[in-house]
Amino acid sequence: MEVFRSVCPYDCPDTCGLIVHVEDGKAVKVQGDPEHPFTRGTLCPKMAHYEKTVHSEGRILTPLLRKGAKGSGNFEPISWDEAIEHIKTNWKEIIKKYGAEAILPYSYAGTMGIVQRNSGHPFFYSLGASRLDRTICAPAKECGWNAVMGETMGPHTSEIQESDLIILWGIHAVATDIHIIHDINIAKKKGAKVWLIDTYETSTAKIADKVIVVKPGTDGALALGMMHVMAEKNLIDKDFINEYVQGYEKLKDTVLPDYSLDKVSEITGIDVSVIEDMAVQYAKARAPFIRLGSGLSRYGNGAMTVRTITCLPALVGAWGKAGGGLLTSVSASHAFDKKLVTHEEFQEKTTRIINMVELGNALNELNDPPIMSLYVYHSNPAAVAPDQNKVLQGLAREDLFTVVHERFMTDTAKYADIILPATTSLEHSDLYSAYGYYAVQRAYPVVHPVGEAKSNFEVFSLLADAMGINKPFFKQSADDLINTILKKPTSWLASTKIETLIEGKPLELPLPDGYKTQFKTSSGKIEILNLNEDEPLPGYFKPHGDDAEFWLINAPDPRLLNSSFNEREELVKTNKMILQVNPEDASKIGLEDGELVTAYNERGEADFKLSITTKVPKGVVVTEGVWWLKNTPGNRSVNTLTSQRLTDQGKGSTFYDVKVNIKAHQKSMSK
Repeated sequence: MEVFRSVCPYDCPDTCGLIVHVEDGKAVKVQGDPEHPFTRGTLCPKMAHYEKTVHSEGRILTPLLRKGAKGSGNFEPISWDEAIEHIKTNWKEIIKKYGAEAILPYSYAGTMGIVQRNSGHPFFYSLGASRLDRTICAPAKECGWNAVMGETMGPHTSEIQESDLIILWGIHAVATDIHIIHDINIAKKKGAKVWLIDTYETSTAKIADKVIVVKPGTDGALALGMMHVMAEKNLIDKDFINEYVQGYEKLKDTVLPDYSLDKVSEITGIDVSVIEDMAVQYAKARAPFIRLGSGLSRYGNGAMTVRTITCLPALVGAWGKAGGGLLTSVSASHAFDKKLVTHEEFQEKTTRIINMVELGNALNELNDPPIMSLYVYHSNPAAVAPDQNKVLQGLAREDLFTVVHERFMTDTAKYADIILPATTSLEHSDLYSAYGYYAVQRAYPVVHPVGEAKSNFEVFSLLADAMGINKPFFKQSADDLINTILKKPTSWLASTKIETLIEGKPLELPLPDGYKTQFKTSSGKIEILNLNEDEPLPGYFKPHGDDAEFWLINAPDPRLLNSSFNEREELVKTNKMILQVNPEDASKIGLEDGELVTAYNERGEADFKLSITTKVPKGVVVTEGVWWLKNTPGNRSVNTLTSQRLTDQGKGSTFYDVKVNIKAHQKSMSK
């Protein structure tokens, strides 16, 4: 048996270090790396048996050519040469008739490796294809942070260990940031208190001392209410504000008077006394720390919400205290020069940009040129993109030539004309940077590719050759490219022991002394007042909502990551597509626990198994996870209910900004 180091490739802030045991060419055991600075030896349930994903019987082993109708999943094996030739022939015909912009790549974060994630960019730039605006996750969150803090570095997660009040705001840490609990537990042993602020009582509540349930999309109003109390009771750090903050007086005089406790209570659904107590305790804490999630940024007011919450630490001087601050994400990826991978200069001309959130519209509406080919890699838009009915309608077009590079027969793969077998992270080389802590790591292959699987980089090199793109970039291997990146290190990376990275070990990135109060904004201060914004001061406005009765929260499921891991039967065999409803709401509609119900709105309907629970407030329904259609009780999953509307800034998704009605499921009658 051999033992290797590797890295979790999935879209999670934790980017875990792995220890992989290999026997007879197969991964047989996967553990958390005990020497990794953030993983500290533990893994989430998904990665604890990653070998079951790598060596799953469901892996696609050869290229496949569609035989049946789109969506039927009926394919026949072909060779790689045949597959590449088929793609080349179709693309050349499309380019001749419509131009290269009729081809659209679609990818996101199925792998977070610098090389494999981004290696499609230089190919599609060279081809002249349409560009994809990759905004489906949380660009509004970044916009909100930047409006106040600019390019200021986020705090190191170890700061949590020194905090006396930790607020998990809009983050289901047990599902999406599990390793931060190590730091929280260290702080709790020192006497720290933990609050959870969310739209329902998630399982993260088990580590919290206090749970505050807020109405969907109203978190920004809660922050303003807290600041109103802090200003009124003079619970602010005047010295810190005078030295480091721009615009507090304007906020106090022009915005905060409008957010009385009564008004904020009405908006948020939180009792006046609770809001006041939260404000006082936050202000009087020695070093309060907010860990801010992404879900609250996925509303029509998402950027403003994050911007408003981000102002809170400035009022109490938390940035100047060990253990204090606010963490959205960190910028460890800046340790690498990604331009060495993406090569934007390969574009001969600037091509159109299509927002990935609006894929349903883009595939169905008349564009000039129309989208005639879709190339999907490390993503599953049929499951994860909003407005699922429109997405599936577009994917079903007979005149749309779709290529899917994938490991499993996903919902999207079933609509492909050509499927190309993809490697997992244990089968290819890559570089990884975390966005939840400051570390990077190189990963080498630890097993040979399963079947005829190829990595993204390999496939784009084959396609470049087929399409007559003769740039040297496509003649190298992934390891060659990684070596080039490491031989041309950024100044940040150059200040470390790069040898550690080359050896495949996790490498912590150094942080400057006093970085928490080195505010990288145009003024050099925290900018509560930002004249470069359309709205110079933070505030609150209502989310979109819909003309329906219940807010729908599509929360993460600890067993899944977006739609990944649906292939693992032991993870998904129970509790699929559950709709959690408050007892009073269920009684009002006449629904019983465990029965099949249908949630519906103007975009479509999906069936769920009902779970009646007091953990969900009245007027809200909750479902967890993004499920493949084969794992649903009906023929649609949750994203048939979500909207293609965009956030206030960043053009991001508004997955949580949706309402539905509920009814008992009615079986269709066949004649």
